[in-house]
Amino acid sequence: MRVVTSGSAYLDIDAYACCISYAEWLNLTGVDARAVSSAQPNASVSATVLGWNKHFDDYIPRADDEFVVMDVSDYHYFDPMVKLDRVVEVIDHHPGFEAYWAETLGPNADIRPIGAAATQVFQRWESSGLLPHISAQSAALLATAILDNTLCFTGLRSTEEDLRAFEVLRPLAGLASDWPERYFLECQAAIEADLPVALAADLKIMRPQSNLPQVFAQMAVWNAEALVQQHRSAMSRWLGAQGDDWILNVISIGEAKSYLLVEPVASQHKLNRLLQVDCQAGLVVVEPPLLRKELLSMGLALNR
Repeated sequence: MRVVTSGSAYLDIDAYACCISYAEWLNLTGVDARAVSSAQPNASVSATVLGWNKHFDDYIPRADDEFVVMDVSDYHYFDPMVKLDRVVEVIDHHPGFEAYWAETLGPNADIRPIGAAATQVFQRWESSGLLPHISAQSAALLATAILDNTLCFTGLRSTEEDLRAFEVLRPLAGLASDWPERYFLECQAAIEADLPVALAADLKIMRPQSNLPQVFAQMAVWNAEALVQQHRSAMSRWLGAQGDDWILNVISIGEAKSYLLVEPVASQHKLNRLLQVDCQAGLVVVEPPLLRKELLSMGLALNR
């Protein structure tokens, strides 16, 4: 059995879509596969997305199963069910572990800078000739993951490959033209309904070599200005309870900006080293928007 899984802390829409769609593709190629995860989806997996009724399998991996890991390559954050010596494939777009997996898996490690891991999965479907057989739900999941992870094609890592994949997938999925706005508004409503859960559900603890604040939370919404104005004090209190070195990246899709809430002085110094911005007010607005993985790339580059 090939177990397709992702990270340990949470499932964002990219990981969620990749696991489900890639397991579907593997089964069509004749490889027995299951999408399995012990993590819970975060706010980017909206109620409408959950309503598409494509879910993970209730399957307990066996000793002889192999693992395919999607949308994460740092093995410290793999789902705890993963046995490292049984990993046969990694598909990811986050920096930092390219050399490790190239040495371990060779061509079975597909780790490259691209907007969404979902685009990499789409390319497997297309190059195999099986794209006409993709389910509408899988096409919709991949298309939505591309929207989310490219910040509606405004992110620095968004590529022509991502845009083309979305344009091919959208009619296969039957998505309406206003789906991007409706999707991000739905995510924003879920976030505002329970801020502590939303913050915890997309939070990473960064290692010192990242040169980033230790606690790094992120969320993508349609209008970040309104959300930050209304909820800044509550978000600051919650993040402050996690430690004295933190940052929150609130991505505003409708405005094509990032609102970086960074109040601890030590965290401000780290951000200023990367972006040369004035952090004294505790809030920095940058455009185009930045993703955590893009800031991670900048931070890792300081070590060279």
